[in-house]
Amino acid sequence: MAPTGRTALLAALGSLPVGIWDAGWTGLLAVNAPLALACACDYALAAPVRRLRLTRSGDTAVRLGETADVTLTITNPTGRPLRARLRDAWPPSSWQPGTEIEASRHRVTVPSGERRRVTTRLSPTRRGDRHADRVTLRSYGPLGLFARQGTHRVPWTVRVLPPFTSRKHLPSKLARLRELDGRTSVLTRGEGTEFDSLREYVPGDDTRSIDWRATARQSTVAVRTWRPERDRHILLVLDTGRTSAGRVGDAPRLDAALDAALLLAALASRAGDRIDLLAYDRRVRALVQGRTARDVLPSLVDAMAGLEPELVETDARGLTATALRTAPRRSLIVLLTTLDAAPVEEGLLPVLPQLTRRHTVVVASVADPHVARMSTSRGNADAVYEAAAAAQAQAERHRTAQQLRRHGVTVVDATPDELPPALADTYLELKAAGRL
Repeated sequence: MAPTGRTALLAALGSLPVGIWDAGWTGLLAVNAPLALACACDYALAAPVRRLRLTRSGDTAVRLGETADVTLTITNPTGRPLRARLRDAWPPSSWQPGTEIEASRHRVTVPSGERRRVTTRLSPTRRGDRHADRVTLRSYGPLGLFARQGTHRVPWTVRVLPPFTSRKHLPSKLARLRELDGRTSVLTRGEGTEFDSLREYVPGDDTRSIDWRATARQSTVAVRTWRPERDRHILLVLDTGRTSAGRVGDAPRLDAALDAALLLAALASRAGDRIDLLAYDRRVRALVQGRTARDVLPSLVDAMAGLEPELVETDARGLTATALRTAPRRSLIVLLTTLDAAPVEEGLLPVLPQLTRRHTVVVASVADPHVARMSTSRGNADAVYEAAAAAQAQAERHRTAQQLRRHGVTVVDATPDELPPALADTYLELKAAGRL
């Protein structure tokens, strides 16, 4: 019944008791019987909620910052049409703030024996798995006076993956890799340790590259050309201890480290190298090993989706021992951790020689851009104090980085936006220098 008709009916039914109040309760109930009967009929004509059948379909994975659509199919096997309001409940972090009510609530009408679909659009604000909660339906009768209410559990999981915003840098890094690998026409070939081909000597070539045996077999001087080695092993080590929980901008440091690791993995897999991942604080949080070049990036993204910073001090000895077991042969170990003085001096430095003795080690750290802005503050006493505090923090990071470099470690210290391309450039420089 239309709202105007419902209003008129209620007005008509409700006006019957007027003027006979003194007749007593018996008379009142007797005259109100039409209203009670209308309510009872409305309740009886509402479709029963528990007999409905609900199923889900739709997206099972989404990158952070994008949207996922999950479709709920409602089948009405009863003999009464369903007129309902529906709430599809998910964890609060499944939506942007302020959008939950609009996104999770639906009106639905399902005739008897038919089915209808409603779509809930999720816009998650955090990585990890989001599990669907209960579906609550409130089924109304034709007058809308009474309703039946019930819940159904319809399981579904959407995995929220890292956003990988640094993939915009991948084309330029791949172009550098092609130049380094000699697949494009460049003035200077990249040097490496893996033989590529022979070509005719050109004035200016390094005489140490002359292949005398090949020269003796032909009438021109032949030189060897080289390319960076392939099938090298790279171990990405993520420190998930308490220092990774520090927020830089709107996200934890760990998120920036994940983004940098993904760009490096994408680049290294295109270069023909093998990539493994280890996430550790006091125990192994994630381990990805032995994936092919085709599968390594999806495997890394899936493993990183559920990683969260742990509010514990990282066990540097345990991390080092696990890394050595994971990389038994010479490898490039990229440790994404902090450059704070205390954790490095007390934890990492004492065990660092165990890594550098066998492997090439790169330490990558996320710098806070707010500290850099503070260091340039001027104008009043508070700004000067902020600048002094920022300068002291930067000096401590510089000293810590110098300590690591004295142990033969390559240090990359950059802000969240600059860290991924800076780490990729470091990898290319090591590859060009034949240090992998």
